[in-house]
Amino acid sequence: MKVGIIGGTGGMGEGFALRWCANHEIILGSRDKQKAQTVSENHIKNIKNSKYAEKVKGTIRGSDNLAVAKESDILILSIPYENIQSTCLDIANIIDEKCIVVSPIVPMSRNQDGFYYIPFQEGKKSAGTMVAENLPKCNKIVSAFHTISEIKLKDTESALNADTFICTDNKESLAIISNLVSEIDGLRPIYLGPLSLSYQAEVMTPMILNASKQNKLKHPGIKLV
Repeated sequence: MKVGIIGGTGGMGEGFALRWCANHEIILGSRDKQKAQTVSENHIKNIKNSKYAEKVKGTIRGSDNLAVAKESDILILSIPYENIQSTCLDIANIIDEKCIVVSPIVPMSRNQDGFYYIPFQEGKKSAGTMVAENLPKCNKIVSAFHTISEIKLKDTESALNADTFICTDNKESLAIISNLVSEIDGLRPIYLGPLSLSYQAEVMTPMILNASKQNKLKHPGIKLV
């Protein structure tokens, strides 16, 4: 499959690219096409110099965000919450009707008490809901990957030993994304419910970060036992 990542030059984009290039064609997206291509080339060089190279059957390449959106079978929106509306406006009419759009976006900020979930504090909508409202023609929207450690995701020599919660109204997309989740060593997909429950998955991220800071935990995640 072609897995596109808008905002793919960031840390989470790197982690997704390294993990999924084992089996898929990864396309990193950026507003700056040259930047995306340079980052992709660096990933490829690093893979060639590692033990992980033996597992890689796919590819990584870079392009601009619009080209990535047009080509992708699965499109990851690794973008800030405040960029949802503008990004969706750019891609709404160019993504394929079969494309699955995935939101790992967490609307959070920080004050003197710690990290907090913006929709609860400021009366705004969850990221999953925002993506759905701004991509009205897309019925394959999935909310997932909110509670994964970026550091652990990029470490291809280690398993994550964690769960990720999935919200979607589309059962076909649920099956496909669940399989994609399972391709990441040590990551288990847990279906949480329809997209309207996305806030329940998103709100866990500021909770984890606060617990991490207060208890000096390194790169924690969540696993149901």
